[in-house]
Amino acid sequence: MELDNVDMKLLRLLQTDASLSNKELSYHLNKSIAAVHERVKKLKANGYIKRTVAILDRAKVGIDLISFSQVFLKAHTAEVLNEFEREVAKFPEVMECYQMAGSYDFMLRIATRDMQAYHQFLRYKLAVLPHVNTVQTYFVLSETKSETAYPI
Repeated sequence: MELDNVDMKLLRLLQTDASLSNKELSYHLNKSIAAVHERVKKLKANGYIKRTVAILDRAKVGIDLISFSQVFLKAHTAEVLNEFEREVAKFPEVMECYQMAGSYDFMLRIATRDMQAYHQFLRYKLAVLPHVNTVQTYFVLSETKSETAYPI
């Protein structure tokens, strides 16, 4: 599927506010409600829109500690890497997991209530995974910018 200018504008609008109704979108795009509905449906069917979510205020829901952990594994076979990815994906504390090129294997963004919760997560979940060699963690002091919209 090739995206035209209307599709791109639609995606930009939805990234900013996914709660916009088809009527509101149709106004911004100068298209009929039915045409907007069909475009959104097609964008979802083709995987451009993966899901629609509400972005919470983490402080209001008690998530006061964000950290980034560099994980070094003992081995690097496809089996070991796949097993690590499968297991870490099960942890609700892990918000993002990236396999990295460079001096460490994975970068994790972890969200916990506080330092004690992070400590429990590290000691009883992450560090006990097979093939984990070293975990180096950096704690966020302040958040200057956090975006969910891609610059398209």
